[in-house]
Amino acid sequence: MRTLIRSGTLITAAETYQADVFLEGEKIALIGEHLTAGQLGEPLEIIDATGKLVLPGGVDGHTHFDLPMFGTVSSDDHYTGHKAAAFGGTTTVMDFVPQESSGLRPSVEAWRRKADPKAAIDFGFHMNITHFDAQVAGEIPDLAGMGITTLKVFTAYNGRLRLADGDILRVMRIAKDNGMLTMLHAENGDVIEVLVQEALAAGHTQPIWHARTRPAWGAVEATLRGAALAAQTGAPLYIVHMNVAGEVDQLRYARERGLPVMGETCPPYLFFTEDHLKRPDGAKWICSPPMRTAADNSRLWQGISDGTLQTIGTDHCPFFFDGTKPISYEGRPVAIPGKELGREDFTLIPNGLPGVGDRLPILWSYGVGAGRITPNQFVALTSTNPARIFGLYPRKGALLPGSDADLVIWDPQRRLTYGIEFAHHRTDYNLFEGWELVGFPERVLLRGQTIVNQGEWLGMPGMGKFLLRQPGAPVI
Repeated sequence: MRTLIRSGTLITAAETYQADVFLEGEKIALIGEHLTAGQLGEPLEIIDATGKLVLPGGVDGHTHFDLPMFGTVSSDDHYTGHKAAAFGGTTTVMDFVPQESSGLRPSVEAWRRKADPKAAIDFGFHMNITHFDAQVAGEIPDLAGMGITTLKVFTAYNGRLRLADGDILRVMRIAKDNGMLTMLHAENGDVIEVLVQEALAAGHTQPIWHARTRPAWGAVEATLRGAALAAQTGAPLYIVHMNVAGEVDQLRYARERGLPVMGETCPPYLFFTEDHLKRPDGAKWICSPPMRTAADNSRLWQGISDGTLQTIGTDHCPFFFDGTKPISYEGRPVAIPGKELGREDFTLIPNGLPGVGDRLPILWSYGVGAGRITPNQFVALTSTNPARIFGLYPRKGALLPGSDADLVIWDPQRRLTYGIEFAHHRTDYNLFEGWELVGFPERVLLRGQTIVNQGEWLGMPGMGKFLLRQPGAPVI
């Protein structure tokens, strides 16, 4: 398989320039000007990218597929979610392995059995650490041999996922000693438990109470606690799905003091507020942590623009809005119980949103197109930075000879009205339905093979590869 992408404008995290890209097998073999079939030899497929942009495939560092929750399961599995990612220009995703009582290795092996036969793009895993004892402490270093170098801990979800601060400190020490990165879900679980009990006792069951019982200050102080643990252990820390202005302030405070702390946000926190939860269809916007205010939106954009935040992921975890009504997916009816399960009680609404296919198109039009970020920042935030942080660079997130030929040919002039038709998530709604976009992926290649072309799906289950990562990734 030999391909020449001719006359495109290449955009990386640092440069914008015109060049040809020659792909041989699964890799980028050569980048140069005026490459010809005579130079490269036959047979050769030629893709004319005149007037188009050539970007490295997106890397989404925060996704959830086939995740059990509240008696149902997230509606995208490792095939349907990967397919949606590809249509949006993302070619690598990172999923989370739930910790089972059988041990860390069996937990990883069980998740591999779910993902490997379905994977349609390349993928890696983070490991949730939701129970900690001496046995788990002994198992964590073995994860690197399984290609997993990132651990996620929680300061919320008491009695289910949360670790005490002392155990988080112990996890971070082990991570540091083994060149691993700890990821933190930062909220105050104790405060949430009290407020939820009080809300239900008062008869407050509407979706808006999901936000009102998870106050922003809990996220702010939990982020500072995480930074303090990074300071006390010297271990790198990555704060996931930052959604509050004060979190950005705490991240900036920590980084200005030389602490190895990094931060991620997600598109919904840039565009929506808790007022969306007051709508009749407010359950569509239920996720944890919740939407905040317009002022928080603005501060997050500022943190993205000035480099305080390092990445934009999605926390993709979709559920049907009404799982009693089937949709057609690849010609077959599909209905999966979803957010209707919490119609009478906000605590029973499955937490999560679709987004893995929306990220790049939305951020291009309303980030780059609106002048909030440059095209180079767009590539850094959505591809190169997550690849570096999670130990995948320069295999992923780069346009360099020797890198995987994961490429997006982007049409910067394409105009469309966005929504379910273009997003391809296996669910019954899209948060950005009806939004006007300028710029959209035209063709997507995974390791040199075209998997999306002009809206046509050419990929298949099982073609995605599990990515074995090495410890020691940089703090950026």
